[in-house]
Amino acid sequence: MTGDRTRTVDVAVIGAGPTGLTAATLLASHGIGCVVLDRWPSIYPQPRAVHLDDEVYRILARLGVAEEFAAIARPAHGLRLLDPKMRVLAEFRRAAEAGPHGFPAANMFDQPELEGILRSNIKRFKQVELVGGAEVTTLTQDATGVDVRYCESATGASRTVRARYVLGCDGANSVTRTAIGSSMRDLGFAQRWLVVDLAADTDLGHWEGVHQVCNPAGAATFMRIGRSRYRWEFQLGRGESAESHRDLAQLRPLIDPWTRHVPDGQLELIRVAEYTFRAQIADRWRDRRIFLLGDAAHLTPPFIGQGMGAGLRDAMNLTWKLAAVLTGRLPEHILDTYESERAPHARSMIRLAKLVGTLMTRGGRPGNALRALIAPRLHHIPGVKGLILSSKTPALGRSALVLKPRLRRTLAGTLCPGALLPDAPDGRFTLVTAINPSGAHHSAAAARGIVVHCARPGTPLHQWLRSGRTRAALIRPDGAVMHTGRNLDTLINALP
Repeated sequence: MTGDRTRTVDVAVIGAGPTGLTAATLLASHGIGCVVLDRWPSIYPQPRAVHLDDEVYRILARLGVAEEFAAIARPAHGLRLLDPKMRVLAEFRRAAEAGPHGFPAANMFDQPELEGILRSNIKRFKQVELVGGAEVTTLTQDATGVDVRYCESATGASRTVRARYVLGCDGANSVTRTAIGSSMRDLGFAQRWLVVDLAADTDLGHWEGVHQVCNPAGAATFMRIGRSRYRWEFQLGRGESAESHRDLAQLRPLIDPWTRHVPDGQLELIRVAEYTFRAQIADRWRDRRIFLLGDAAHLTPPFIGQGMGAGLRDAMNLTWKLAAVLTGRLPEHILDTYESERAPHARSMIRLAKLVGTLMTRGGRPGNALRALIAPRLHHIPGVKGLILSSKTPALGRSALVLKPRLRRTLAGTLCPGALLPDAPDGRFTLVTAINPSGAHHSAAAARGIVVHCARPGTPLHQWLRSGRTRAALIRPDGAVMHTGRNLDTLINALP
């Protein structure tokens, strides 16, 4: 982009973190042109997110980077709860093999490495231009588009992009959120934590699950996130700050339970940072042609590892709808389903993270006593282990693209297991049916751009339909079930 001329694109994505890069890649896969504007000239080098589940891994596979991600990721083996004296209260082991979506249920990684993979992958798409060192200053929208004004950090020059739609993936301090007059609603959680990232020349020799120290006077989390990378998180007390933990000598009292056998010379301090873990959600995620995604729309405590994943779910939910609107396949009002589907889901995950955080870090001495009494006995309660280790997230609520009865549970809104059904090409819907479709059904489906997939008796896909007490399901391009039933004509005609 040179001079002061305004360039016109279909979509401008503000922010080149995992959410913005995912959104841009998905749009490009649908043939939609976009420009990605990021304030940093290159990858932000500091680690942040370290975990994603198999539902989000499935999204990475849709981007075409599953193999590259597998090379940098480590499946997490479960959760270990420790008391204040580092004694094991309970341990919940997770099998490392692939789950219902074809990938491990819990995966540890280093965010800059993931962003490097996403940036390399996006170069495959000529529809996408990534502009670094671009500080967005103003957004002005009218009936046909949005003018995005930004400043080039290298030259100080001011530039403008004209976009039909804008996706604000610009983080917790979102300029986009401010521009649309949205504000964060506090969901009643704030804790200050010290986050420490280390690299080690030697294996620390600990079980490769998440270690959670349950102690209101000094809660802590430890996890291995790579071949030689480790992450600690320590809850800060009143008067404590990162300033008193800037080097290994100062950190030794905190990390000693895991590293006392390792000399300082074999440890490299990557980062020490102070974070306030918050639970917040934006009061609105859209103003006409501008949308909020990721941390711009919601902030969650990290206790269930869903912060970054929530942003990728946002991108997966919105981009296929936006592409369908831009190409005329769906009406514009369908974009209203983005917030109505994603906001309740995000709020549910935030509340779960709050609950887990509260159970593990609060309650004082009575809380410690209860945990010591209850935690060792949890594995005797049927279903508890599965609940603790499950990566399954809530179903989407009713919308124009999730058709389900109010009083009866169906598969609508849930994800069709990715290991059972390949994604339909070109962002099309898929009709999965245990009913033999007629030639007329095939013709009607083809006319609506629907791929028909027959679920043969005895196959896992057929069993999945039976588990939902249905004979057929209409699957959206993002893998979510739109509608179920026994009448194929009704399902085929369910598209707006």
